[in-house]
Amino acid sequence: MEYIKILNIFTMILALAIAIIGHEIMHALVAYKYGDDTAKNEGRLSINPIKHIDLVGTIIVPALLYFSNAGFLFGWAKPVPVNINTVIRNGGENAAIAVSLAGITYNFALAAFFAILIAFLGEPNSLFETVMILFLAHSVLINVVLGVFNLWPIPPLDGANAVMHLAQKLKLYKIVDFYHKIFPYGMIILIIIIATPLSTILFIPIYYILYLLSIFAGIDLISLINSIERI
Repeated sequence: MEYIKILNIFTMILALAIAIIGHEIMHALVAYKYGDDTAKNEGRLSINPIKHIDLVGTIIVPALLYFSNAGFLFGWAKPVPVNINTVIRNGGENAAIAVSLAGITYNFALAAFFAILIAFLGEPNSLFETVMILFLAHSVLINVVLGVFNLWPIPPLDGANAVMHLAQKLKLYKIVDFYHKIFPYGMIILIIIIATPLSTILFIPIYYILYLLSIFAGIDLISLINSIERI
């Protein structure tokens, strides 16, 4: 039915917005905890989506993935400004790692929470429950995809920042120097990986995380997501 397709697209967009905007806000919140008020002063602790929208990452990339039937959807919001020197001064390299992984932690926690809600709702018996299931299922998939994607140790992704600060803490300065050298080329490396079969390999953890969430929530999330993707 046409209205189901419209609802499916709407819930997908809503799920993506909550996932990527919350991801950025969590970076700002953890940085603020360690005394960096840069994001707060620029209004980036706000839940107003307009303050976080990135034309490419929030609109163009998700739209291209959806209309090209990529099989998954992800994007990014406008990165929050963080004065990492302030964070390190107040909390050391552990604080910098915490800031780097804050968004990923948010995405995985949200995926687990929404998986439990799906199990709690069970089979939808009304239009409202159907919309909720669509939203929750999209949210689980999108948050897992974002979490895995951002864990890649490739600049400018969060995983690269976490590895670099961990290396700094462990005094593995060759690794730190290596990351400083490749940071200017990070987006090029990332685009090449996404455009090649290598991305399929790096996205393999998505399936296993969904499988673990299925066990955790007591519901077959993989089958549910596959059925929704066919709408």
